[in-house]
Order: sequence, then C-alpha cells, then structure tokens
Amino acid sequence: MISVSGKTWVQQKVNKNLVEKVKQDFGFSNIISQLIISRNYDNSEIHGISNSQVLTNILKNDYDYQKASLILLNSIKNNENICILGDYDVDGACATSLLVRYFNHINQKHFFYIPDKVNDGYGASKKLFQKLILKKPKLIIMVDCGSTSNDAIDYLKQKNIKSIIIDHHEIYKPYPVSDAIINPKKDKNKKESSLLCATALTYFFIDILIKKSKSNYKLSNFLIYVLLATICDVMPLRKINKILARNAIYDFNLKNNLALSCIFKQYDLKKKITVEDLGFLIGPIINSGGRLNHSKYSVELLSSDNPEIIKDRSNKLIKLNNKRKIIEQNILNEIDFDKIQKENKDVIIYYKNNLNEGLIGIIASRLKDYFNKPSIIITKANNTLKASARSTPKYNIGDLIKSLIDNHIIEKGGGHNMAAGFTLKKENLEILDEFIQKDYSKKNSKKYSSDNYDMELSNFAINIKFINELNKLGPFGNFNFLPTFLIKNVRIIKFEVINNKHISAIIKPDRGSSVKAICYNCLNTNIANYMLSHKKKINIIAQIHENIWNNKKTIQLNIKDLILQPNKS
Repeated sequence: MISVSGKTWVQQKVNKNLVEKVKQDFGFSNIISQLIISRNYDNSEIHGISNSQVLTNILKNDYDYQKASLILLNSIKNNENICILGDYDVDGACATSLLVRYFNHINQKHFFYIPDKVNDGYGASKKLFQKLILKKPKLIIMVDCGSTSNDAIDYLKQKNIKSIIIDHHEIYKPYPVSDAIINPKKDKNKKESSLLCATALTYFFIDILIKKSKSNYKLSNFLIYVLLATICDVMPLRKINKILARNAIYDFNLKNNLALSCIFKQYDLKKKITVEDLGFLIGPIINSGGRLNHSKYSVELLSSDNPEIIKDRSNKLIKLNNKRKIIEQNILNEIDFDKIQKENKDVIIYYKNNLNEGLIGIIASRLKDYFNKPSIIITKANNTLKASARSTPKYNIGDLIKSLIDNHIIEKGGGHNMAAGFTLKKENLEILDEFIQKDYSKKNSKKYSSDNYDMELSNFAINIKFINELNKLGPFGNFNFLPTFLIKNVRIIKFEVINNKHISAIIKPDRGSSVKAICYNCLNTNIANYMLSHKKKINIIAQIHENIWNNKKTIQLNIKDLILQPNKS
C-alpha cells in the first residue's frame, strides 16, 4: 500500500508457529506474542514482561572499571583537585551531575566544566585543557567525550595530569593514552554494555566507588537522570536499558526531585512522569543551555538541592528553550523541503553558511524525522565547517565518521550509531556528499525499502483495556517502539492546527466511538493536506497513545501516515 507520503507500507511478517509457541509457553495474548516474535525478545526480556527485574551492575567486575575506580579512590584519598569535563548535551549534563552530586556528598574538592559549543568546540581539546589546568586539577574525568581526543590526552600526560574517560562514542586505535578508558566500544564482544549511554556508564562507575568506599550515598535516587539521558541520546530501550527504565520510571516520585518537579510546576503538570515527558519536555529544556551558549545551567540545575538555584536555572532554561524553538522554526522555514524531496538522495546533506551552531543537531533531527532518512546539517564556523548528523536505525553514522577520517575527507569527528558531529574544510563538501551517498548505497542494497506496521486493528479494539495490554511491553522507546497499526475505513470529521506545526483531529469509524488523533510536525506535508481537506473514508497508519491527566486515562491516535482507498468503479 502506497501512502500519501510516498511510503510503501506492508504488514510485519512473523512466524505464526513461533507466535503460537509463545502463547502456549507463557500464556500471553496474540498481540503480545506477535510483538515478542517480531522484536526478537530474548528470554530475559520475555521474563521481564510479567516480572519485576532488579537492576544489577553488569560492569562491577570489568577491568577498566576496576582500574578507573582505583585511580579515582586514590585521588579522593589524597584530596586532589578533580575536574569533571562533560559534553554539552543531556547525556553529558546528566553524567556530570551524577559525579558532582557524589563529590559533594563526600566533600571532595572538584570543579566541572561544560564546553561552550561556539568558543570551545566539541569535547576535550588541547586548547580547552590549557584553560582548565589553570585551576590546577590533578585528575580530569571526561564524561560523554574524550574517546577520540588523542592529542589532548597527550598534552595532559606532558603536564603529569591523570585522566579517566567514561564515554560511549565510537573509539578507534590507537586509543588515547588516558590512565583509564571506560568505553564498551573498545570491545565488540561487550554487546549489552554497548547499549549504555555515558550517564549509565557513570552511574555504574559511581556504584562501584560507593561499594568500595562503603559510602551511604543513595545513588538510586538519581536513576531517573540515567533514563533521561538514555531517552535523549536515543539509546535502544531494550535489555538492560529496559530494566533500567522500568526501575527508574515506576519507582520515581517527582516530589523527591526538586529540579524536575520545578519544571513540572511551571507547566502546571499534575501527573506521574513518563518516558514521553523525559524525551519531549524535560530533555529539550536541559539541552537548551548547551545549544544557546549557557552550557553550565543544566548541570547547575540537576546537581543542586538549593531551591533558589533550581528555580532560577529552570526559569532560564525554559526561556532559552522557548528562544530555541523560535530560532529553529525560522531555520526550518528557510529550508526548501520540496527541493530536498525532488533530489531524493539517500542521505540528506544541507549546507548554509550562517546557521546557529547550537541548533544544527536539532535541525538534522527534524529533517531525519520528516524524510525518514539520515540527515547532516553543515554550517560555517570561523575558518572551517561544522556538521551535525542524525541517523536512522538502517545506517550507523558513527562508523561513517571513521571512514571519513580515514579517507581524509573530514578534519575530526566522533559519534555513535544514531548521532555524530564533525568538522571539515569547505573544499571537501562535494567529496563528502559523493562519498556518503556511495557508502549508504553500498550498505543498504534495497534503495526503496518498505515500512512496516505491526498489524491491522479494528476500531473496536481501541480501548483502555487494549492499551493496558500493550503497556506490558513498555516503557517504549528506540528499538522498542510503540506498536504501529493499520486502521481502515475512518473519516476525519474535525481538525485543528496547533502551534502552526501539528494537526489535531477527531477520527470517526463506520461503527463505534470517535477517537482523538494528532499528527506531529506535519503541517505543509501531503499528510496535512489530506487531513485538512479529504472528506471520504481513508485508512490510517497510527500508534495508540495513552494520555494521563489528573490520574485519568484517555486514548489518542498518533497518526504516522494516510492511505487513500481505491476509487470504486
């Protein structure tokens, strides 16, 4: 079925015999059994559907963790000044905040630094360390950065300053000569720990420190920061991350976290926090400081227990996020989406010389979501070009960075499967484009692949009972997506444009009750054109979403696409 957006939708194929076996072995419903098979759940994940699972430290015996913990505990014993250097995104801010909180608890001398995106550039650099060593640290801990900072680490060695790297980005030999490198990407066999973001790696590192020092610090109070970073860094919500998510979200009491409760109060939200809140409300606010040259605000908010500081930083970050939305929309308004559509490249590469450097990542994300293709946004930064990339599950953008460096197309860069950043010379723009398009084609032989929905669904099945059944597989996130359904023979009877971006509607089936629906970020697309004008019956591709307000559950369809019905002759 070809949709109004040009996608070809087919039902996800599953082995019916395996579905029946899961139903018989575990007593699950047909929908749950089918999703278990289509998503290739392992035994632990199947067990977790009906049983609580304790989050255990899978890295407690890891050599790099043990080595790094001995280095840090020795620095603590000698009361050495410690610097924490974090990335300027949510993962970097949350990882830094965990260390700041732990050091505050044990009265350890320390300071933190989050680089300014424009003035300092990305991550650890020799130039940045030349500034930081003026504060005379004996140890520098890099979180969510450092894996490709060989020259910078060499400089620290020359100055006799110890270093620890805690990172999850791609890392290549020769490794930096840091005193300890915690990065699961060093070992391809560490498949489960490679699912973890830097905040999760830092959380387990602090857990080891607590046990070795016999501290009474309650680290689990801040497990929600690990989930926040996991969601915002688009890590797979599978296996250990799913256990982590369930423990964090189900046990979390908003009243016990002043920072997050302060943000909720300012939006007059009176409900239990959800994964969606972390990804679409909290995350963008935390990110806004790093995007708009106030990178330290996020750590100051998340690491403080002072109500005045929390109120001030949350207010400032919310204002920055509102400013970000305006700048972002202005940039998007200037992009010729029709031209990009007609070019029909496998990887979108958009260059403009005067974009806000702090927003190129989110613009890349918007284009990626709109076209469902890997997207790279490039802008001028002094005498070089800076780029930010966001990808789809079909294309590992972190591996691409290594190839670009090896072929001398970019100056430097780093990233992971779904996101990356790099710098290059302007004269290499065309070479970059040509190389990436060829690389994508080589790794994805089926150029016109289809999109899958999980199953066809009767409108009578859309009820709270059905949602409760689906939620057995939650929380939902990357690689554990909300199920997608084909719902036939409905009419759009009411609609409303929201914030000049989204379309809210009422969907009316032939029989049964009407249901609320929304299509996000769709204005000026073919989907929007049909939603606003099509009066005949239509088929929709949608996810069923649960809204909770004042402890009351309501149903909403999140429309992903529309499929026209053939004209009857």
